[in-house]
Amino acid sequence: MKNLAAEFSACYLTYRKKNRKDHERQMGAGQKGFIPTPLDKLLFILLYLKCYPTYDLQGLLFGLDRTRVCRWVKILLPVLEMTLGRECVLPARQIRSAEEFFRAFPGVKDVFIDGTERPVQKPKNLRRRKKMYSGKKRQTTRKGLIMTDETRQIGFIPMSKNGRRHDKRLLDKVDIIRHIPPEVTIWADTGFQGIDKQHPNTQIPKKGTRKRPLSPEQKQENKIISGIRITVEHAIAGIKRETVK
Repeated sequence: MKNLAAEFSACYLTYRKKNRKDHERQMGAGQKGFIPTPLDKLLFILLYLKCYPTYDLQGLLFGLDRTRVCRWVKILLPVLEMTLGRECVLPARQIRSAEEFFRAFPGVKDVFIDGTERPVQKPKNLRRRKKMYSGKKRQTTRKGLIMTDETRQIGFIPMSKNGRRHDKRLLDKVDIIRHIPPEVTIWADTGFQGIDKQHPNTQIPKKGTRKRPLSPEQKQENKIISGIRITVEHAIAGIKRETVK
């Protein structure tokens, strides 16, 4: 935490020098604020992202007016992103080669893929509303993909898309499967049917039909696969925890 705070402090000074308005005062002059130290500022923005409180509640916790909370959030969010980018802990947006894959997942043997949706405000435009409507969630959402390793370390998050899109279609769009080496096992759910034809080392549950129901052995195998791939569900829950009610 101390190392992150030191890097956060350096990025904060860089950001303020780059975006400050021209005036005669030097950096650090004037009245000290209610979030005086870099560690306090880091705690402020991490708490906001983790719990996503209202500006009134955040202001009550730090002794600030809600308008000042809004200003600090807009200032500290890009600073935190700059800090995490320098520390190389932000998940990749694109992976175009096996080298980039192993850079995001060093020494990995298993990766877990899943899609996740978050509700968004319903657009006024009817056309946009239809594109964002998720039949699965029965509301307008944004959908994204998550790829983690066995330690729940998220190494790949592509840009989110409209909730109407299917998980497999999103995966095909980012075109990452062909960059995953064959010795790495991919674990996915039934929303990614057909991925086993793109990658030889894939574990995906079997789907039964009314005419061809699953056998007890296949059901037991599905249960084992679901128990192993629960890792990615825990990673997604860690992202969403206390942010979406």
